[in-house]
Amino acid sequence: MAKIVLATFGSLGDLHPKVALGIELKSRGHDVTIAAMEFYRERVGQIGLGFSPMAPHLDPEDKSMAKDLMDNDKGSEFILREIIMPSLPVMYEDLVAATAGADLIVSGEITYAVKSLVETTGIKWVSTTLAPLAFFSNYDPPVLPPAPWFEHLRFLGPRFHRLIFSIAKRQSFSWLADYRKFRRSHGLSEDHDPIFTGKFSEDAHLAMFSRVIGEPQPDWPSNTLQTGFCFYDGLAETGTMPEGLQDFLSSGEPPIVFTLGSAAVMDPGEFFNESIKAAKKLKRRAVMLYGVFNEAPEGLNDDVVGFDYAPYSLVFPRAACVVHQGGVGTTGQVLRAGVPHLIMPYGHDQPDNAARCRRAGVAEIVRRGNYTADTAAKTIERILADASYRTNARELAAVVVAEDGTAAACDRIEKVLNSAP
Repeated sequence: MAKIVLATFGSLGDLHPKVALGIELKSRGHDVTIAAMEFYRERVGQIGLGFSPMAPHLDPEDKSMAKDLMDNDKGSEFILREIIMPSLPVMYEDLVAATAGADLIVSGEITYAVKSLVETTGIKWVSTTLAPLAFFSNYDPPVLPPAPWFEHLRFLGPRFHRLIFSIAKRQSFSWLADYRKFRRSHGLSEDHDPIFTGKFSEDAHLAMFSRVIGEPQPDWPSNTLQTGFCFYDGLAETGTMPEGLQDFLSSGEPPIVFTLGSAAVMDPGEFFNESIKAAKKLKRRAVMLYGVFNEAPEGLNDDVVGFDYAPYSLVFPRAACVVHQGGVGTTGQVLRAGVPHLIMPYGHDQPDNAARCRRAGVAEIVRRGNYTADTAAKTIERILADASYRTNARELAAVVVAEDGTAAACDRIEKVLNSAP
């Protein structure tokens, strides 16, 4: 039995893939601890995994911060400069405590103190990414949040995109002042980039997303294994759907499901109000999953119902279409369900995930500023009227299901565990 620490920061979309790994690794006899925000302590405990706090710790009910976090243009910069970088010394100390006596650490995105922990302790390390954007591949360039038009420049090829990303790297250099100071304080070289090139472990890197939204590229690290999605959506905690939802799903035609995942839902704006109006315009049954920290939207009735939470794996396969924000966790669940999407992306990886789903022929996009009852209704109507969206969705679902990402990821983790020091 090995002691394994899974370190992650972010929303449930970041936590859930690590929970999936944790449950599987525990079933294989390992001692598993998740290092994450204090807010997740009870949730992780209910699942039966160990928990260790890791800074920074955010208040999920802070709506003002949620707006900054989900800002289309500046959200990623805000997270890195204002939240992650100032927290590095405490994050490092928390990880030292979490990994005492551990054999291996598995890190998620932006847990930037992990590289320094590995250098100072020698612990084995498996790094992970959850979405294609994280690779900033010159051969498969992502759509960056402030520039959705960038998708139309894919034809210019890797040489052009190498130049563009080199400019982005230079611009982000100023974001790393706190990082360089932190590295110096531990006697480590400050010539290290945790955002673009230095976040990949030399032991193994896991690309924990399906090839249906991004295939391996020549400029991925050579030790990368693409596993497929690693799914978990709360069933080990709740065990069931909310009262009334099962009956609703069984009592009529497949509904349209509207959700904003677990992060964007903290700043919903008029999304649910406009979505209710859109469903009524279409005369379609609908389900609003409006989030545990929000009040139920007005306008719900017998045909347009609302719940604060429901396991996606039990709801999405029974939907006619899912309207969502494009977070990779939600996107993966819709892809596995084999139904069409309408995506209203915020920032971070969401515009890129949305663009990939549209190119795959399973989704359409409505920009956040353009999302109204009219635009949503017209786009949903077009999606439902064109059978190719559902046909394509079912074909991709077969690929996603066959990948079995959690087992593949855990096999590689155990391979690193069993490798020579």
